[in-house]
Amino acid sequence: MESAHSLLLNEEAYNQLGEVQKAEFIFEWLRYLEKLLLATNRSDVKEKQKTLVEQLLYLLNSSPGPPTRKLLAKNLAILYSIGDTFSVYETIDKCNDLIRSKDDSPSYLPTKLAAVVCLGSLYKKLGRILGNTFTDTVGNILKAMKSAESQGRYEIMLSLQNILKGLGAAATPCHRDVYKAARSCLTDRSMAVRCAAAKCLLELQNEAIFMWSTDLDSVATLCFKSFEGSNYDVRISVSKLLGTVLAKAIISKHPGAAASRQSIRRVTLEEILELLGTGFLRGSSGFLRASGDMLKGTSSVSRDVRVGVTQAYVVFISTLGGAWLEKYFAAFLSHILSLVSQSHPKATQTQIDAVCCRRCVSFILRATIGGLLGEKAQIAAAKEICQAIWKLKKVVDAVMSDGNLETRLGSADVAASQHMLVCALQELGNLIHSLGTTAAPLLQDSSAGLLDSVISVILHPSISVRLAAAWCLHCIAVALPSYLTPLLDRCLERLTVLKSSPEAVTGFSFAVAALLGAVKHCPLGIPHGKGKMIMTLAEDLLCSAAQNSRLSAQRTQAGWLLIAALMTLGPAVVSHHLARVLLLWKCVFPASPKDLETEKSRGDSFTWQVTLEGRAGALCAIKSFVSYCGDLLTEEVIQRLLPPIPCAVDLLTQLSSILKTYGTPLKMPSIVYRQRLYELLIVLPPETYEGHLCVILKELAADLTASDIQVAASTFLLPPLCHQDDLLILSPLLQETDHRFIEEQLLLGNGIACGSLEYDPYSIYEKDIDGDSVPKPLPPTLSVISSAAKLFGIVCAHVGEAQRLLTLEQLWNSIKHTKGARQQVVQLHVVSSVSGFLKYVAASKGSLGPEEMRRLVLTLVTGALESPNPLLRCAAAEAWARLAQVVDDGAFTAGLAQISFDKLKSARDVVTRTGHSLALGSLHRYLGGMSSSQHLNSCVGVLYTLSQDSTSPDVQTWALHSLSLIIDSAGPLYNAHVEPTLSLIIMLLLNVPPTHAEVHQSLGRCLNALITTLGPELQGNSASMSTLRASCLLGCAVMQDNPDCLVQAQAISCLQQLHMFAPRYVNLSSLVNCLCVNLCSPYLLLRRAVLACLRQLVQREAAEVSEHAVMFAKDSKEKFIPDANIREVGLEGALLTLLDKETDQRLCHDIKETLNHMLTSMAVEKLSLWLKLCKDVLAASADFTTVTCVDTMQEEEGDKGDDDSVLTTRNDEKSHPFTNPRWATRVFAAECVCKIISQCENASSAHFDITLAQEMKKRDSRNDFLVLHLADLIRMAFMAATDHSDQLRLSGLETLLVVIRRFASIPEPEFPGHVILEQYQANVGAALRPAFTSETPPDVTAKACQVYIIAVQRHKNNKHPLKTTTGSEEGVRSGSYPSDGLLDLVHTDLGTLSRLWLAALQDFALLTLPSEFASQLPVEGGAFYTAETSENAKLHYSNSWALILHATALWLTSTGFVVADPDEGASHLSRPVTPTSMCQGSSSGAPVKSPEDVYTDRVHLILGISVEFLCSLRADATMESITACLHALQALLDVPWPRCKIGSDQDLGIELLNVLHRVILTRESPSIQLASLEVVRQIICAAQEHVKEKRRSAEVDDGAAEKETLPEFGEGKDTGGLVPGKSLVFAALELCVCILVRQLPELNPKLTGSLGVKAAKPQVLAEDGSRLVSAALVILSELPAVCSPEGSISVLPTILYLTIGVLRETAVKLPGGQLSSTVAASLQAMKGILSSPMARAEKSHTAWTDLLRSALTTVLDCWDSVDSTHQGLDEVSLLTAITVFILSTSPEVTTIACLQERCIEKFKATLKIKDPMVQIKTYQLLHSIFQYPNPAVSYPYIYSLASCIVEKLQEIDKRKPEDSTEMQIFQEGIKVLEALVTVAEEHHRSQLVSCLLPILVSFLLDENALGTATATMKNLHDFALQNLMHIGPQYSSVFKNVMASSPALKARLEAAIKGNQESVKVKLPTSKHSKNPGKNSSIQLKTNFL
Repeated sequence: MESAHSLLLNEEAYNQLGEVQKAEFIFEWLRYLEKLLLATNRSDVKEKQKTLVEQLLYLLNSSPGPPTRKLLAKNLAILYSIGDTFSVYETIDKCNDLIRSKDDSPSYLPTKLAAVVCLGSLYKKLGRILGNTFTDTVGNILKAMKSAESQGRYEIMLSLQNILKGLGAAATPCHRDVYKAARSCLTDRSMAVRCAAAKCLLELQNEAIFMWSTDLDSVATLCFKSFEGSNYDVRISVSKLLGTVLAKAIISKHPGAAASRQSIRRVTLEEILELLGTGFLRGSSGFLRASGDMLKGTSSVSRDVRVGVTQAYVVFISTLGGAWLEKYFAAFLSHILSLVSQSHPKATQTQIDAVCCRRCVSFILRATIGGLLGEKAQIAAAKEICQAIWKLKKVVDAVMSDGNLETRLGSADVAASQHMLVCALQELGNLIHSLGTTAAPLLQDSSAGLLDSVISVILHPSISVRLAAAWCLHCIAVALPSYLTPLLDRCLERLTVLKSSPEAVTGFSFAVAALLGAVKHCPLGIPHGKGKMIMTLAEDLLCSAAQNSRLSAQRTQAGWLLIAALMTLGPAVVSHHLARVLLLWKCVFPASPKDLETEKSRGDSFTWQVTLEGRAGALCAIKSFVSYCGDLLTEEVIQRLLPPIPCAVDLLTQLSSILKTYGTPLKMPSIVYRQRLYELLIVLPPETYEGHLCVILKELAADLTASDIQVAASTFLLPPLCHQDDLLILSPLLQETDHRFIEEQLLLGNGIACGSLEYDPYSIYEKDIDGDSVPKPLPPTLSVISSAAKLFGIVCAHVGEAQRLLTLEQLWNSIKHTKGARQQVVQLHVVSSVSGFLKYVAASKGSLGPEEMRRLVLTLVTGALESPNPLLRCAAAEAWARLAQVVDDGAFTAGLAQISFDKLKSARDVVTRTGHSLALGSLHRYLGGMSSSQHLNSCVGVLYTLSQDSTSPDVQTWALHSLSLIIDSAGPLYNAHVEPTLSLIIMLLLNVPPTHAEVHQSLGRCLNALITTLGPELQGNSASMSTLRASCLLGCAVMQDNPDCLVQAQAISCLQQLHMFAPRYVNLSSLVNCLCVNLCSPYLLLRRAVLACLRQLVQREAAEVSEHAVMFAKDSKEKFIPDANIREVGLEGALLTLLDKETDQRLCHDIKETLNHMLTSMAVEKLSLWLKLCKDVLAASADFTTVTCVDTMQEEEGDKGDDDSVLTTRNDEKSHPFTNPRWATRVFAAECVCKIISQCENASSAHFDITLAQEMKKRDSRNDFLVLHLADLIRMAFMAATDHSDQLRLSGLETLLVVIRRFASIPEPEFPGHVILEQYQANVGAALRPAFTSETPPDVTAKACQVYIIAVQRHKNNKHPLKTTTGSEEGVRSGSYPSDGLLDLVHTDLGTLSRLWLAALQDFALLTLPSEFASQLPVEGGAFYTAETSENAKLHYSNSWALILHATALWLTSTGFVVADPDEGASHLSRPVTPTSMCQGSSSGAPVKSPEDVYTDRVHLILGISVEFLCSLRADATMESITACLHALQALLDVPWPRCKIGSDQDLGIELLNVLHRVILTRESPSIQLASLEVVRQIICAAQEHVKEKRRSAEVDDGAAEKETLPEFGEGKDTGGLVPGKSLVFAALELCVCILVRQLPELNPKLTGSLGVKAAKPQVLAEDGSRLVSAALVILSELPAVCSPEGSISVLPTILYLTIGVLRETAVKLPGGQLSSTVAASLQAMKGILSSPMARAEKSHTAWTDLLRSALTTVLDCWDSVDSTHQGLDEVSLLTAITVFILSTSPEVTTIACLQERCIEKFKATLKIKDPMVQIKTYQLLHSIFQYPNPAVSYPYIYSLASCIVEKLQEIDKRKPEDSTEMQIFQEGIKVLEALVTVAEEHHRSQLVSCLLPILVSFLLDENALGTATATMKNLHDFALQNLMHIGPQYSSVFKNVMASSPALKARLEAAIKGNQESVKVKLPTSKHSKNPGKNSSIQLKTNFL
C-alpha cells in the first residue's frame, strides 16, 4: 500500500498486482490523492496535470466499482479546481461520449456509470465556470436515463442533484426537464432510485419556484404516490422533500414573482394543511379537491402512505420551527385532531384503522410539541389541548342529556369525538410527564382547569376515552408525585358515589388502577390505609355486581381490576388483604366439575358474558399477585391458590360447546378468558397444575391450529424467538428508529391492528416496556396466540414423552393438511411454539426424548427453514441450532450441518439458500467453533461461494451475515481464514452496487467480527499484519463513503474497534470529522454508533477530540449539518444541545458519559468554557422565575455589566446558544458544575485561594482559576435553586451546598477578617427563601435546611440568620451535625422536636427487634408508622435514625438532665402526639413516672439503640451512622448524670467496652477508632468518679473508725484478681492492647518471641496512628485509679510494659530535639502512673516500688541496647523518662545505689554528646533534678555532675560562643549553676559563686566593644549583666569578697555597667524575649511531664 502514496499512479507497482489487489491499490491511491491535491503547491499540480488527467481517464474507462468511481470523480473535480481548466471541456465531452455509447453489455456498465458520476462531480465543484455546456450534458444524461436500468437511474438522479447544486440559479433552463425525469423516478420500482429522486428534487426546489407554487398540488400527489409500497428510507427522503417544499411555500417571499409576469398566488396555511390532510385520509388515489363522494367506494388508505404523510407533517412543522408552531398552535392542533374526527369516516371506519390513525396523530403531536417547543410554550400548548378537551366534552354532554330523541345521531357524534379525545388526552399525559414538576403552575392555574377537564372525561361513553383519561392521570401522578394521593382520593370518592353509573364504574376504576400503577414511580408512595379502602371497595363492587344486571359486567370488571392493580403495591401492602383476595378467588369458580355442568345447563348468553368477564378478571388478579408479590408465595399460599385451577382448566375445555350454544356475543369474552388463563399458567410453577398438563396441551394445540385464524401475524410472534442480531438482516422496520412508534403498524401488515390500550384495560397498571409511552397491548385474538405459544413450550417440556410425541405429530399433520395462506399461518404458530419449547428445554437443561422426537422436530423446523416468510426462516434457524444444543450430540450436530451443506449445494432458489446459510451460522453461534477445523473449512467455503452470488442480494446478505456469526464464534480457529475473508470483503465492498445497502451492512458486520478476531495483534509490525491492517482501514473508508446510514454506522463501529486495538493507525481527525457530520443524523442507529465511538475516544484523548471537532467545524464550509453548532459552542456544547433534543434513553446515557469523561479530563484546563456552557444552559431557561428574583441579586461593582447581560440574553433568543433547554438538561448542567468543582479540588490549590489565583493570573493571563468565577457559581446555583422543576431545585441547592463548603473559609484579601462569600449572603438567602414556602415538597425543604445549616456553620458571624421553623426537623435530620451555636436557631421548637425525636427513636428501637419478639410490639404501630407499614417504614427509619439519635443526645446534654417539663410525666417517652396517634384516645390510664425514671429510660433508649447497632455492624452500615452514633455516646457521657449511671453499673460499662472493641476491630477508619477511644476514656472516667465517690462517702461514714477496716473499693477488691468478662479494667486493657499492637506490632511478645527488649529501629507513626496510640495511652494511665490497691498491682506490669514499649518503639531523633507525639504521650502517661496514689497506699506500696524499679531498669536497658545495636533511639526521650521516674516516684524507688549509679552514668554520657540540642535538654533536665526538694534524691546527682558542668562552662568561656545554639547551651548551663547556688548549703555556696562570677564577667563588654560586637556577643553580654545584677544583691558578702580579690573583674564589671546604664533600661524588657525560641518549647515540655 505504501507504493500507492504518490501524486501520480505508480503504474509499475500497479501492473504487478492481481485483480483484487489492483482494485484495492487504485482505491488507496485515490484516497491519498484527494488529500495530497489539497496540500500540494498549485504549480506542482499544474506541471503534472496532463499526466494525471490521462491516468484518471484511463481508470474511468476500466470499469471502476461504485466507491472507486465516486472518488475518481471527486479527484478529477479537485484537480481541475486547483489546476488549469482548459482541458476540462475535453473531459466533459469524453464523459458524454461514454454515456452516449450504444454498448449495453454488463461489463461496460461501470464505465458509463463512472462517466455519469464524473459529470455530476465536475459541475458540483466547478459550477458556472463550465458555462453553457450544461444544457447538452443534462440533455444527454436525461436521454440516457430512458434506457437505463435501476443502477443507472440511481446514479443519474444523484448526478443531476450535483449538477443543480453546482450551477444554482444558472440551471433554470433545464429545471422543467429535470423535474419531469425526477417525477417518474420518484415512483420507480427500485427504492434506492426513489430516494435518489427525492434528493434530486430537494436540490431542485431551492431554485425552481414552480415546485412550491404552481405545481405544489402535483408535487404533493406525486409524493403520496411515492409513499405507496415504500420502505423506511424512501419515507424519510420523500417526507423530507414534501415537508420542505410545503414549508417553503409558506415562508417564501417569491423573489421571481415580479419578473416572471404571471403573478403567483400565496398559499395559505389552511390549504397546505388540507393538502397534507387529504394525503393522510385519502392517500394517493387521484384528487379533485372535493372528490370525497367519488371515493366512497374505495378501500382505506394504505398504511405506508399514511405513515409517510405523518412524517411529512413532522418535517413540515420542524422546518418552520418552534417559534412558528407557538404562533399557529391553535390552528395546527385543531387540524391534526380533525384527522381522526368523524368528518373523515375513511380514517376511522374500522377499529383497526382508527387505532393506526390515532397512533399517527399522537406521533405528530409528540414530535412537534415534545420536540420543538420550550417548557413555557409546552405549558401554553397544554392549556390549548385542555380547551380542545372541554369543547369536545360539551358536544358529548349535549348528546347524552338529549339521548332519547335521536339516539342514532347521538352515537355518531359521540363516536366522532372519541378518537380526537384519545389523542388529546394521550398527548396531554405525555406532555405533563415530560415536563415533570415544571408543570406545577399549569395544574395550579384554575382558569385552565386541567384536572377537572381530565376527570370529567372519565365518564365518556367510549371505553377508549375513559382509558386515555385514566392514563393521563397516571402521567400527572408520575410527573407530580404530590398529586397522587389527592387524585386517588378524588377518584375513589367519585367511584363510591357514582356506583350506579356503568360509565363511572369502569372509568373511575380505570383511573384508580392507573394511579396505583404510578405508585412505583413516586418516591414517597401513598398512605398505607389506601390499600384497605381500595380492597373494601373492590369487594363491595364484586358483591353488588349481581344486584343490578345493567351494571353486572362493569362492576365485576372494576372489582377485579382494582384488586389486580392493588397487587402492584407489593407484598407489604398485599399481605394484609391476602386472605380476602384468596377467598374471592375461591368463590369465583364452581367448587366441583359437577357444579360446572349444572352451571352450563342454566344461564343465558348475558350471564355467561358476565361470568367469563369475572373469571378472566380473577385470573388476571392472581397473575398480578404472582408477578408482583413473589415473596408471599409460600407453600401454604400456593396450596390455597390451587383449588380453583382444575375448574378453570375444565371451563377452558368446555368453552367451545358454550360458544356453540350461545353464539357470537361470547366469542370475545371466551378468547379473553383463554388468554388470561394461559398468562396465569405461564407465571405459575408448572408443578402446581401437573395433573392437567395433557388437557392444557390439547387445548393449546387446538388454539394454535384453529381454523378461524386468518392473519399471519409473524411480526409479533417471532421477533422474541429470533436472535437480536439476526433481525438486522430482515426488514429495517425491526430495527430501532426514531419512528418506531408509527412504523410498527407497517410491520404488522395491513390486516392487523397495532397495540392499543382498549384491547386490554388490565395493562393500564403494568410497567410499559418502552419506557414512558402508553401501554400498547395487542388485540386478544393475537395475544392469545402468543400466550399459547409461550405456554406450549413450558407444558410440552413437562408432559410425558409419549404425549409430547403425539402432540407434535398432531401439529405436523395439521400443517400438512392445510393449504395456501392458512398453511403459512398454522406453520407460523407451530414453529413459534416448537421454538419456544426448544428454548425452554435448553434453558432448563432438559432432554428432548426418543429418536423419533428429534426427527419430528427436525421435520417441523426444516419445513420452516424453507418458508417464503423471511422472519419464519430466521426463527427456524434459531430453533435448528437450539435443537442441536438440546440434543447435545456431536454426530447429530454434524448431521444437521451436512443437511444444510447438501441443500446449499443443490438448491438454486433464494429461500432455501438463505434459510440454510443462516442455519449454519446459528449452529456455530450456539455450539462454539464446533471443534473441528475441517467442518469450519467447509462452512466457510460454502458461504464464500454464496456471498459472491451477485444475482441475488438476499443470498449475499444472509450468507455474509452467517459468515460474521462464524467468525465471531470460531475465535482463534478462524485465523487461517482471515486473509482470504478480508480480501473477499474488500472485493465485495468495492464492487457491490450502493443500491444493495443490506449487502453492505452484512459486509460491515463481517469486517467488525474480523477486527475483533484479530484484536490487539493489529498493533503488530510484521508485513502480513500491516497489509491486513491497511485492508481493514480501507474497508472502513469504503463504508464511510456509502450513502446508507446503517453502513456508515457499521464503519464507525469498525473504526472504534480499530481505535481500541491499534490506536496509532487510526486517523483521529478524519474519524472525528465523520462523527461530527453524523452527530444529528436522522437515523437513530447511526447516532448511537457515533456516540458509542465518541464515548470511547474521549476516555483516552478528550482534548484532542475536542480540538479536531472545532477545527473541522471552522474549516468545513458546507456539508455540515447546522443542528450541531460546534463552531460556536464546541463539541461539548453541541453534545449538550443534542442531549436536550434526544429522547432515546441509551443515547442520552452515552452523551452524559461522554460529557462526563470530557469534563473529568478537560474542565480544569478549559474552565471558562465549561462554566460558560453550564451557565448558558441554566440561564437559557431562566425566563420562568429568575426574572422576578434578580432584584434580590446583590450587584457587585465589577459584575454590574454581567447582570445586565443575563437579562438581555433572555429577551434576545438569537444570541443564545441554547434555546429553552428542558429541565433534565438543566439538572445535568447543575450536576456538571458540582463535578467541575470537585475536579478543581484535585487540581491546584490556587482554585480555592483568591490571592494566589490573582497573582498567577497576573503572571500569565491564560491561567484560569475557579475562585475567580465565584460570582458565576453562585448565580448558577441561584438560577437552578429558584426554578419550577423540583429536581432542578434540588440540584441547585446541592450546587450551592458544594460552593459554600468549598469557599466558606477563603478570606477576602481586600477586607482582612472577612471571608469572600460574605458579599453573596443576599443571593444565598434569596435562593433558600422559596424552599420554605408551604407548597414546597419536603425533600426540597430538607435540602434547603442542609444548605442553610452548612452556611450558618461556616459563617458563625452571620448577622441575620434566616429564622425558619419549617422543616427544622428535617434540617437536623439531614444536615450535618449542628453545633451548639446553631441550637438557638431551632430553640423555639426544641420542645416539640425533642419529643418527636424520642418517639422516632422509640419506634426505631421497636422495629429493630428480632422477629421472635414480634408479639411484644404495640398492636396499633408506633408514633410514625402503623402496624401494617412496619416493613416499609424500616427503610426510612434506618436512613435517618443516626442523626436523630445524635440530635437527641445533644438536646439531652444541653438540658443536662436537669430541666423537667411541667408536662413531663408519661407523655415524653410513651407516646407523644404524632401523625398516627392523633386519632387515638389519650392514654390516661398510664401511671406518671418520676423525672428520675424518665431520664433513666431515655439514657437506656439511647444506649440500647447504640449498642444494638454497634455490636452487629452490617457491611452496609454507613460511616455517617457509625460516627453519629459514637458522637451521641460522647455527648451523653459529657454530662455527670449519665456518667454516674454508667459508673455505678459495671456490667453496662463492660458491655459498652466490648462493643467498642468490636467496632475498632471491624472498622479500619481512624476517625471511627478515635471516636470509640474517646467514649472508652469517658467510661473509664465515669468508673473513676464512681470509685472516688464511694471512697469519699465511706471515709465520711466511717469518720473516726480505724483506717484498716475500710472496705476496699475499686476492681480487684482485696485479692487483686481481675476476671475477664466481669472486669471493666480488663476490657479496657484488651481494647488498648488491640489498638497499640495494631499500630506497633513489636509490642506483641508473641510476635517478637521474647519479653526482652527487641532491637528494632524505632519508627515515627503516621498522624492517625500517633493519635490513636496517644489516646490509648491516656486510657492506660487512668486505669490504676479504677482499681483497688491489690487490683492496681495486677494491672501495673502490663500498663508499664505497654507505656515503656511505646516509648522504646517510637523514640526517634527528630530535628530540633523535639519529641514525637507518641513519646510525649507515653511520658505524660508514665508521669500519671508514677504519681498515682496507689504507689503511696499502704497495701500496695512495696509491690509498686518493686515494679517501678523494674520499669526504670527496663528504661535503662533500652539505653544499653542503643550503644550496641542501633543508634536510632533518641537519648533525650530516654533521659526525660529517667527524669520523670526520679521526680515522680517516691525516693526509695530511685535511690537504690545500683539504679542511681546507672542513672548518673547516663547523664554523664549525655553531657559528653556533641549534639547541642542534646546538651541543652540535658541541662534543662538536670536543672529540674537539682531543684528536687528531697536531698536524698538530688544530692548524689549534684556531687557527680556539678564539676562536669562547671568545666564545660569554663571551656565555653575560653572559646567564646560562636552561634545562638552554643549561646543557649551556655545560658542553660549558667541556669543549672544558679540552681546549685540556690540549693547548696551555706559553706559550699561561696565556692560556687566564686566559680560562677568570673565566667559571667568574662562575657561583659565595655562601651567601645559593645558597638562592634556580634549579635550573639551582645546577647551574652546582656544575659551575663542581668544575672550579675540578680546574684550580686542576693549573695552580697560572697560577691564583695570575689570582687575584692580580683580587681580586673571589678573594673570590667564597672565599665560594663556604666556603658550599659542607658541601654539597660531599654534592653531589659526585650532581653526576656530575645532568648532563642527553642527555649519556649523546652519549657513547655517541662510543664508537660515533670
